[in-house]
Amino acid sequence: MKYFLLCIGGLAVLSCRSTNVQPTPEQLQKIRFDLSQLDEAGLIGPKDGKVALDYEFCIPRQEQYRKEVEGIDPSLKVQTARGRIGCGSDQYLCLGNTHQENFREILYRLAKLDYVEKIERAFFE
Repeated sequence: MKYFLLCIGGLAVLSCRSTNVQPTPEQLQKIRFDLSQLDEAGLIGPKDGKVALDYEFCIPRQEQYRKEVEGIDPSLKVQTARGRIGCGSDQYLCLGNTHQENFREILYRLAKLDYVEKIERAFFE
């Protein structure tokens, strides 16, 4: 009986936790590419040539911010380069991609961070 009650209590707690992140219009404006072009796997392009969309953004060059964004987005590579987005010498360049589970929620969570000004599509040569 005790085990049953613990299970019921645990389910109640889990059901209250929502992973559905809904950004405000201002936060959505930080994402500077069209999310509607991506399929459920986070890929873009024609049926026979789909690719992941790479993105970049800048954060202050402090470990607390680095750890926070890495905890949100497992695809991130954090660098000291400027990138096309033009990070300053006091900022880290963060590069990620959409080919991952929950990519929309990840982007929404990043856009909610006050210190992330914009998230741009990244192009590599």
